[in-house]
Amino acid sequence: MSYDWSRFSQKVRIKVPLQKVYDAWTTQKGIESWFLRMAHFSTADGRLRAPDETIAVGDNYHWRWHGHPDTVEEFGSILEANGKDRLRFIFGKAGVVTVDLEDENGATMMHITQEEIPTDEESRVQFHIGCQTGWTFYRANIKCVLEGISDARNKGYNEEQLD
Repeated sequence: MSYDWSRFSQKVRIKVPLQKVYDAWTTQKGIESWFLRMAHFSTADGRLRAPDETIAVGDNYHWRWHGHPDTVEEFGSILEANGKDRLRFIFGKAGVVTVDLEDENGATMMHITQEEIPTDEESRVQFHIGCQTGWTFYRANIKCVLEGISDARNKGYNEEQLD
C-alpha cells in the first residue's frame, strides 16, 4: 500500500452552532479570532471587505500569522463559499483546502481536507507534514476559542523582531 502525499483530512467536533463556525472561517473578524494575525479579503474587483462582511467565490486574501514577521505572508483566492457549510480556497503553493461543516444536534463537526499538495520531497515535508501539523494545532484552537476556553496562538510577540 502506498501513502498518498497529495492530500490529508482532519476533523473536530465543536460545541457551537454551525453558523458560528462558518462565520469564524468566512469573515476577517472571525478568522482573526482563532487563526490569523491579519486577514484581508478583497472582492474580485479589488474592494476590501469589511471585517464582518462574509467572503464570496472569487475573493482574494492576504494573510499574516502570529509569531511570524510581516515578511511571512500567504496569498490565495476563494474557490467556494456557499454561505452555510462549505468553504474551499487555494492555500498558496500548498494546494487547496476544503472546510465542510455538519450539524450534530447543535454542535458542529468540522472536516478539513487539504489536497492537490505537490509531491516532491520538499513539498512532502513543508506542505504535507508541515500543514498537517499546523491544522492539528489550529483545529484545536478554533474549538477552544469558539467554545470559550482559551487562545493558544503566539500573540504578543513583536512580529518584526522574529526575522
